[in-house]
Amino acid sequence: MFGKASDRFNGRVAFGMVFLARHGETEWNTQGRKQGQRDSPLTAAGRDHAAALARLAAALKVDLLASSPLDRARTTAQASGDVLGMRVAVFDELAEVHHGLMAGLTTAEAEARFPGQLGHRLENKYEWRFPGGESYADADSRAALALKLIHNTGARRPLIVTHEMIGRMLLRNLTGWPAKSALVTQQPHHLVYQVNPASGQVWDLSTTDK
Repeated sequence: MFGKASDRFNGRVAFGMVFLARHGETEWNTQGRKQGQRDSPLTAAGRDHAAALARLAAALKVDLLASSPLDRARTTAQASGDVLGMRVAVFDELAEVHHGLMAGLTTAEAEARFPGQLGHRLENKYEWRFPGGESYADADSRAALALKLIHNTGARRPLIVTHEMIGRMLLRNLTGWPAKSALVTQQPHHLVYQVNPASGQVWDLSTTDK
């Protein structure tokens, strides 16, 4: 089984502070389309989100800038890299949960093409798998591996730019939260989580541009 406790990353002893950011708004976000590991460009508001994150990042004293390989996250992270004078380190394991055959569809389109599947998802969101894609449990294991790889770079205050769904699993690994607690979190594009893995505390840092 994916995501069992023994697979989780012991973030409590590995980092001083971790900052988790979501990519800026995209065209598909505005259309209500599921993105997963497919991509769409940042909107003007999304570029503003990236610029606002860069201004915040300048005050965070980060020692590594990490990103998902997906373009919407890399573009967002690069804005901070330009301000900080840091290279963006890309980790494939930080990619969003794979939405499989539902990627690119609206909720209504997904329901029409896969009748009843989204209802089944509500019954067990952690283990339910997108048709041809991943479950949160799969992504939980990827999140653990991503954090191990980031830790192995020697970073102790990384800024990690990813996506809302994989971000929930990063939070889970860093804090030790049960899956049901992580799955109800919401991360708007302007919100950065500051996580102290040693205590399990999480603070919301808002960029100025919402």
